Formats: sequence, structure tokens, C-alpha cells
Amino acid sequence: MRFRFIPRDERFFDLFVEDAANVLGAARLLEAMLRAYDAPVERARELRDAERRGDEISHEIGRRLERTFVTPFDREDIHALISALDDVLDLIEEAADTFVLYRIDAPTAVAVQQAAIIASQCEQLHEALSVLRTFKGLDKFWIEVHRLENEGDLLARKAIADLFADGESPVEVIKWKDVYGLLEDTIDKCEDVANIIERITIKHA
Repeated sequence: MRFRFIPRDERFFDLFVEDAANVLGAARLLEAMLRAYDAPVERARELRDAERRGDEISHEIGRRLERTFVTPFDREDIHALISALDDVLDLIEEAADTFVLYRIDAPTAVAVQQAAIIASQCEQLHEALSVLRTFKGLDKFWIEVHRLENEGDLLARKAIADLFADGESPVEVIKWKDVYGLLEDTIDKCEDVANIIERITIKHA
């Protein structure tokens, strides 16, 4: 049995869960915004608040990292994890803002599906980070995130191909190509978080 003379700071795990919960809340808000689409300006503002909260959590983790001697796992992996979660949140906020800035009248069914995929991925990431301290049984979470990413990739490709096939005006094509691209980037970034969780888990297996 190995004894740890200097205990590691377990508070990091609580902060990872808090960060992931904030991202999940934002993802659900984006999905709700697109499903109802009754107050996009207000929902986009709420997402900006979530993004600011994410920044606060990231800064708290960063400050704790600076003053902690023994961390729960490699410092570079902690940096990578909080940075990738922050990227997901930034992209969610940017996607919501784009609907407002482009004055989109109503989201397409594809955009709603993409937002639903993002919310599902974020649920998996939140659950994974809730049990990360055990470093066990996390493979089911990243496998599902990867499956959802593949689903999102096929969806985005078909949606963009349909834009050109349906004879939309050039302005509409540009708008929706940007929107679909942003949502797809968010789906991809969720997969990046899953890859980091997988890497951390494998190191501690």
C-alpha cells in the first residue's frame, strides 16, 4: 500500500464538476433558445453571463494551481481540461450571438438537432467529471461523446450540401454555413474535452 506524505488537493475535482455544470447549463440554454426561439436576445445575454461565470471558475482553478504543490494529476492536463471546457463555452456563446447578429428569423431543424447533440455531449462530460476522481469506468462517457460527434459530423455535412442544392440566396447560404460551422466546431470541441479526459484516465489506470 502506498502512502501519500503530502495530500493532493481534492478541491480541484469539485471545481472541474462546477465548471462542467456551468457549460452544461449553457448548452441546455442554447438548445432551449433554438427550440422556442421566442426571446433570442435575452437568451444570448444569459449565455454571456454563463461565459463570465466560466471565466471565474477557470481563474479560480488557475489560482489554485499556482499555490498547490501536489495536484490530482499533471498540471498540463489540468490546463488543457479547463481551457477546452472554456472553448466549448465560448463557442456556445458565439453561436447564440450569431443568431442575433445575423437576425435569423427562425432556426432550422438541423440547427436544433446540432444544439441537442451539444447538450447531450455536455451531459456526458459533466457525468464523466463527476466521477473523474476515481479514474475508473469513464470509457462509456467518452465513447458516447465520440458517437455523438460522428452523428453531428454527418448532420452538418448533409446540411451544408443541402444549402447549395436547395437554391438558397447567397446571403442565406453564407449565414447558415457560418451557423452550422459554429455548431459543428462546438461539437468537435466537446470531443476534444472527452479526449483529454481519456488521456488523464489512461495515465492513472
